[in-house]
Amino acid sequence: MSDKQPLFITGIGTGIGKTITSAVVVEKLKADYWKPIQSGDLDDGDTLKVQAMVSNPITVFHPEVYRLTQPYSPHKSAALDNVTIDIEKFFLPQTTNQLVIEGAGGLMVPLNADHLIVDLIKHLDAKVILVSQNYLGSINHTLLSISLLKQYDIAIEGIIFNGDSDSSSEDYILNYTGAKLLGRIPQLTAFDPDGIAKAGAYLSF
Repeated sequence: MSDKQPLFITGIGTGIGKTITSAVVVEKLKADYWKPIQSGDLDDGDTLKVQAMVSNPITVFHPEVYRLTQPYSPHKSAALDNVTIDIEKFFLPQTTNQLVIEGAGGLMVPLNADHLIVDLIKHLDAKVILVSQNYLGSINHTLLSISLLKQYDIAIEGIIFNGDSDSSSEDYILNYTGAKLLGRIPQLTAFDPDGIAKAGAYLSF
């Protein structure tokens, strides 16, 4: 197992660019990638999407622990598949490389009756990269996410803003939380390996 603390990429909500951001981070760091839970879209899941966008020869893609057939919150998808997600079944993949983990939805997404995504992060002892995006309400969602991570005593590597920039919102978030800015990824028009590799220049780690 790597002695590098894994990086867990989560977002302030669903559909704000975690998978694209994961691909950019993985390519920049030549890190391994792991999506512990895939809910629905099994023929074109996030692991396959990131694999198609990453071009370096070092990255290893580790298999999911749960592959759920329905595109819902993990707890609902699991119930429909007659499965109960057990947090004790999640073990970090064996690797000597930096590991990037992509979550499902935001921090408060339920896995089962007792555990949320944030509990999984704590269980895996990972540091968080929080993906934010500028829209009406995103300051609230970002501050709530940071507050929850601090409540759980989870280390925050920093924030990546994905999509169109808004300095008013971004400056407020960074000043209020004290979180480190890891970069701003603009709205990408190409998700090919070359475009993803070039986007790594927008990140500062």
